[in-house]
Amino acid sequence: MKKILAVLAVALVATVTQAAESSDISIADLKAALAAKTVTVLDANGTDSWQAGHIPGAIDFATQTAKLASLLPQDKGALVVAYCGGPKCGAYKSAAAAAKKLGYTNVKHLSAGISGWKKAGETVEKAN
Repeated sequence: MKKILAVLAVALVATVTQAAESSDISIADLKAALAAKTVTVLDANGTDSWQAGHIPGAIDFATQTAKLASLLPQDKGALVVAYCGGPKCGAYKSAAAAAKKLGYTNVKHLSAGISGWKKAGETVEKAN
């Protein structure tokens, strides 16, 4: 009985952990979604970084957290992408979790982050 409970506990933890994670999106796929205007992008790098340069149209999650619900699309199945500094940065998780908490089901992570975006030669937008 103890073994069965242990297996069930491990399975539950794995399921919850996997549900909390967001699947990755490539730079190419994000570019296509941006061009088609079918994505909302959340920058979780902090305001100073966002002001210095962010993916065009990205929302500064740090300053917009309180009104995030009004900035995201009405369609809870719409694509929402969160990113931060790069592959080793975990700051995106708070932005992704906030979107999921609001009921969004298609939340992805740009693991390349802003550093990968720039390295790929993509355009960044600076604050006015």
